[in-house]
Amino acid sequence: MSESDKSRSVSAEGNEEAEQQNISSDGIDRRGFLKCMAWAGTGVVWSFVGGVPFSHALGGRAGHAASQADFSFVQISDSHIGFNKPANTDVTATLQAALDRIGASPTTPDFLIHTGDLTHSSKPAEFDTLAQVLGGSRKQVFYVPGEHDTTVDDGKMYLDRYGKGTKGNGWYSFDHKGVHFIGLVNVVQLEGMGKLGQTQLDWLKQDLSGMKSSTPIVAFAHIPLWAIYPDWGWGTSDSEQALGFLRRFSSVSVLNGHIHQVMQKVEGNVTFHTAMSTAFPQPAPGKAPSPGPLKVPAEKLRDVLGITYANFVALKHDLAVVDSSLSGSPVGGG
Repeated sequence: MSESDKSRSVSAEGNEEAEQQNISSDGIDRRGFLKCMAWAGTGVVWSFVGGVPFSHALGGRAGHAASQADFSFVQISDSHIGFNKPANTDVTATLQAALDRIGASPTTPDFLIHTGDLTHSSKPAEFDTLAQVLGGSRKQVFYVPGEHDTTVDDGKMYLDRYGKGTKGNGWYSFDHKGVHFIGLVNVVQLEGMGKLGQTQLDWLKQDLSGMKSSTPIVAFAHIPLWAIYPDWGWGTSDSEQALGFLRRFSSVSVLNGHIHQVMQKVEGNVTFHTAMSTAFPQPAPGKAPSPGPLKVPAEKLRDVLGITYANFVALKHDLAVVDSSLSGSPVGGG
């Protein structure tokens, strides 16, 4: 990225000096963005106050912004219900641990967003288990599918359960307290990387037409909408067309899963954030022959799993994100 774009990409491997720069005592970057993410796990409270997002680590001190939030929501991702390999032999238990952590937080979210790979094999019993576990949270959940939810039957079972009121393969939008949310599907037309497809892009353009550029936007999809590591398919081939529709807005937050690790990128008014899984970690880009479940010592597993818990506050239009593990322990500094 050029200097004029003021673009920057950071990962969970950032250094401590960058992590501390311009970050206030409640873990929020004073400019509105985290300088470095040194937590390996997700657990972020995002609060919206008057349309501006603020965040703090789940289980940490909420601070004034969160206490004054108009609303909060939680992102969970890659629960992979049905997976039972050595990387995690009980993914249902770790998903439940994530929900327990949400329930114990002093900030109550309005709803949850699940950014895909609900199940591991798209089996009816897996969807049933997910519904039972998430039903216990008594929160509304907005979903988008991952490739594990669509590869068996092109997503028919997913759509039967979660597709009511959606378009095409399951994309949709909704408004909540002045913020426009867009759920995108980029896992059905896989061609090495994710793909949205022209029909969905046309719908997105229409969905955003006539909307004021001051409207805060939160877009979410399974595969990242920025090219993290194309060799592993970690990107979306036609994402630039979608981002072209979004860049006119003063605050755009893009939430993804798929890669099972925290990575961030800030590009003008657009902030990209990928979440950790509640099931198992994956290697850092290029640090293994291929992506896939990464086995860690059992006592360390919950350090690298979790959720993204978010608060929205409205003083300026930018999004800050802080992540923490299910165990509450920081990893890589912090």
